[in-house]
Amino acid sequence: MSGVSHASQASISESNRSRILHYLYHEGVSSRAQIAKALGLTPAAITKITARLIEADVIQETGSIEGSKNRRSIGIALDSKRFHVIGVKFARSLVSVGVFDLDGNRVSLEQLPPVKESTIHRTLDSIRSTIEELLAHDDTIMAIGMAVPGPYLRSTGRTAVVSSMQGWRTINLREEFLHAFAVPVFIEQDARAGVLAQYLFDPAGPCDNLAYYLLGEGVGLGVIDGGHVINGAQGTATEIGHVSIDVHGRPCDCGNVGCLERYCSAVAIHEALCSGDLVPAAETMTHAQACAALFREACDGNGRAASMVKAIGEYVGYGCVTIINSFNPERIVIGDIVAQGGDLLLRAAQDVVDERVIPELRSATSITISALPTDAAICGAASVAITQILNHPSTFFDVA
Repeated sequence: MSGVSHASQASISESNRSRILHYLYHEGVSSRAQIAKALGLTPAAITKITARLIEADVIQETGSIEGSKNRRSIGIALDSKRFHVIGVKFARSLVSVGVFDLDGNRVSLEQLPPVKESTIHRTLDSIRSTIEELLAHDDTIMAIGMAVPGPYLRSTGRTAVVSSMQGWRTINLREEFLHAFAVPVFIEQDARAGVLAQYLFDPAGPCDNLAYYLLGEGVGLGVIDGGHVINGAQGTATEIGHVSIDVHGRPCDCGNVGCLERYCSAVAIHEALCSGDLVPAAETMTHAQACAALFREACDGNGRAASMVKAIGEYVGYGCVTIINSFNPERIVIGDIVAQGGDLLLRAAQDVVDERVIPELRSATSITISALPTDAAICGAASVAITQILNHPSTFFDVA
C-alpha cells in the first residue's frame, strides 16, 4: 500500500506542477496567491512547488506586482524564452525543420530539398543531420516534436495512407526517430499538431472547443473538445480528408472515392492546374508554388482564377459543414497552403456553411484563416514538444 500511496502522491505532485506551468504559460506574470485561488491549491502547496521550479530555473520571480486589496506581491513567470524546442514538419514532398522558444517564437527555420519517392531515405538522413547540428549548437533545446501526415497509426509509428507519395507508408517513424537523439522525440499527426499550435499561440487566445482544418498537400483535421484533443483508438480520429463528399467521385489512394482531399488539397489543385493553361508551366512547380500562382492570378483580377478559387472554397465549405455537424466547435481555423486563398476562398466556404448548417449552430461557430505568423503545422510540431514539457515537467527538469 505504501508503494501505491507514494506513486499516487508523485502523480498528484506532477499534476500540480503541470497545472501551475499551464497557468503561468497562458496568464503570464502572476502572484502565488493568484495561482492558489485560480487552481484551488493551498498557499503552502504553491509556495513549495514554485520554490522547486525556481531552483530548477523553470520559472523566475519578476519583482513586485499589485495583489489583492492593493497589497504588493512578488510576481512569478515561466521563463519561456530560455528554453527551445525543435519542430519538424513532414508534408509528403516538403520537410521543414525549425527551432522555437516555448512561446512559439521562431528562432530558425530551414526548408529541406523537395522530396521525391526516390529520395525519401536521403531526406531521413538530412533530417537526422540537421537536428544533430542544431542540438550541437543550442544546449537549450529540450525536446523535438514531429508533425506527420495522417492517418498516423500512433502505436505502430506508420502513416496508413499518404496520397500522392506512398513511399512514406513504408517508413516507421518511431523506429527512425524516437530514440535517435539526446533529447526526447514526440510524433503527432499534422492537423492534430496544428490544433495544439492554435491553442497555444493564437493571438485570439486559447479556445477549449477548437477545430484546426489543415489544407496542405493533404487535408486533415485536429479537434480540441472541452480542452482535450480528440485522438481515437489508434490516434487516427478526425481524419476528414478521407470523408467522401461524392460517392461517385474521384478515386483516392485510401481506397475510397470522392474523398474531400481529392478536391481541395494542394495536390488536387496542382493536378487541375497541370491539365489546363491557367498557370503557365504549372507542371514545373511544386504543389505550394502552383497554388500560390493561382491565388496571385485571382488576386490580380483573373476571372477564371477567381472562379477556380471560389470552387475550391465551396469544397472547403463542405468540409466545414461536416466539422460543425460532427464536433460543434466554437472556432474553425483554416490553415496551411490552401488557406493562402484568403478572403475569396473563405467567403465561398462561409456561403456553403450559411446554406447548409442549422442556423443555431452556424451563428455559434466562427470560421477564420489562421493568424499564426508561421505555418501552423511546423508551429504545431513545436507545440507537440512544448505541450509535453508543460504536461510532464519532471521529465525535463529536476523538480521532483
